[in-house]
Amino acid sequence: MEFSAKTIADFLEGKIDGDASVTVTNVSKIEDGKPGTLTFLANPKYTHYIYTTKSSIIIVYDNFVPEMKISATLIRVSNPYNSFASLLELYKNSKSQKTGIDSLSSIEKDSEIGIDVYVGAFSVISNMCKIGDNVKIFPQVYIGDNVKIGNNSVLYAGVKIYSDCVIGENCIIHSGAVIGSDGFGFAPQENNIYKKIPQVGNVVIEDNVEIGANTTIDRATMGSTIIRKGVKLDNLIQVAHNVEIGENTVIAAQSGISGSTILGKDLMVGGQVGFAGHIKIADNVKIGAQSGINSNVNKKGEILFGSPAFELKKYQKSSVVFKNLPEMRIKIMEMEKEINELKKLLQK
Repeated sequence: MEFSAKTIADFLEGKIDGDASVTVTNVSKIEDGKPGTLTFLANPKYTHYIYTTKSSIIIVYDNFVPEMKISATLIRVSNPYNSFASLLELYKNSKSQKTGIDSLSSIEKDSEIGIDVYVGAFSVISNMCKIGDNVKIFPQVYIGDNVKIGNNSVLYAGVKIYSDCVIGENCIIHSGAVIGSDGFGFAPQENNIYKKIPQVGNVVIEDNVEIGANTTIDRATMGSTIIRKGVKLDNLIQVAHNVEIGENTVIAAQSGISGSTILGKDLMVGGQVGFAGHIKIADNVKIGAQSGINSNVNKKGEILFGSPAFELKKYQKSSVVFKNLPEMRIKIMEMEKEINELKKLLQK
């Protein structure tokens, strides 16, 4: 679809600086801008591209002052990044939305299907499921018995939802994600044999959650593994049985959360972070990439780094020592040698 600068500015409640009639049909990065595309400038290190980009419209801060002539039309807003995100959402929604049930899908007769639902080819909806309005289920999705999916949620191709799980409204689950597989529960027996413990709980995902591709969330042994509203999980994350992730927490790729751990609200977790089992993390905590969390974090807003992780400022000071350990070892050995020589002299 085609949008004019005036239409975009009206939508963003921004101010136009340039030709209000110029139109765009796509978006681009500012460094790769092409005619007929829209871009934005939020990070100062990209400012030099605003003078060379070929994009037709650029969203900028309302206090931006150009140092040279700019050929593009500017739309001035209070926050270019947020405004651009809103436009991307508008652009996505302007595309045709899929509806209808593909003839190659399989839906059990006792399941309830809402209005404007799309079910792609080779998808399976099992017994006693409840699928809300405007849900999009792409090809080759499997939905087990007694699953509930709220309005406006999207399950991309290849998602697997095991029985009894609950998905809220406005959720997005990306390809390859598995929700509700068995938790890792085994009881050691004699002769090093492990007996499987039945996992009879489920997974509850609240509203406005996004789950990345190939992420796995295990069902609870008993009760529920719970992902609270607003949580955003990256690709390739493992969430074990009986974990609870608090509201609006974001976790980057390849992180792993062991069983029965409870994460607070508004956490920011970097990639490849590992959490031990049966611990609690306070609200607003930030954890750097590749950190290992092996005990409770009780202080709200703490910033942690390292493995095992500890407070960031202490880690930064310690890192200076880490880097100098080889030189310090040599000095200590030299000092020991001198001390031994002095001892020999004193003994004479």
